[in-house]
Amino acid sequence: MGCWRGPSTVLACLLILRPPPSPACPAACRCSSGEADCSEHALHEVPQSLSANTSTLWLGYNFIRVLGPRSFPPLPGLLRLSLPHNRLGLIHSQALVGLGALQELDLSNNYLTMLTPETFQPLTSLVMLNLGSNRLGELEPGVLRALPQLRALFLQDNPWVCSCGILPLWRWLSHNREKVREKSLLLCRVPEQLNKYPIMAFGNESFRQCQETTLFAKHYIAFLIIGPFSFIASIFFCTLMGSITVVYHNLRREHHFWRRPRICRCR
Repeated sequence: MGCWRGPSTVLACLLILRPPPSPACPAACRCSSGEADCSEHALHEVPQSLSANTSTLWLGYNFIRVLGPRSFPPLPGLLRLSLPHNRLGLIHSQALVGLGALQELDLSNNYLTMLTPETFQPLTSLVMLNLGSNRLGELEPGVLRALPQLRALFLQDNPWVCSCGILPLWRWLSHNREKVREKSLLLCRVPEQLNKYPIMAFGNESFRQCQETTLFAKHYIAFLIIGPFSFIASIFFCTLMGSITVVYHNLRREHHFWRRPRICRCR
């Protein structure tokens, strides 16, 4: 073999035959076969030195409070992301950009109170979403409409507010019962008279007073703007028309005065 012709040649051969370096793994994680386990390390943010070929990322039982814009490094092959039992209270609308291949997302046992559709729009491949045991009182239907591939949804153990505002969510749940897991644990918390009442037990008649009559904040703002404006406009119009009428009558009176025949007194 030509590899034994000299020391430099031997070194070159050894470099060629050496196995490639293992992908980067953050110090707080344990990595193997595309899986990075970074759970239970008191992390306050997502590690940034993750390998690009990571397919599963475990971040449970840490102290992550916020997922800011682009919180994750480029992970085009990430399929499963697990973030349960953190202190997560806010997810920025750009936090999950670049995770288009993601299929499973676990956000359970956190402090989430609201979510926006923009946050989930990058997750066009998501099949499972776990939002159980958070602090959600309502959920915009746009959040679920942004997930065309969703097959399993967990919403149990949240303090749902069962007023007219929950009607859009109830409609989605009613038309997608096969996708909702732990249905018996979707219970009202507010108002008090409906505490622990199952959301899935509501019927159309329960929301009869809400349908077609619900007014949102933007409607009240419109009323506040249009009302005074209309009042001022009506006063201005009445004043203008009154002024025109007075001027018209004055002109007519003056016209008749000058056209009236004059009597000459001859002596």
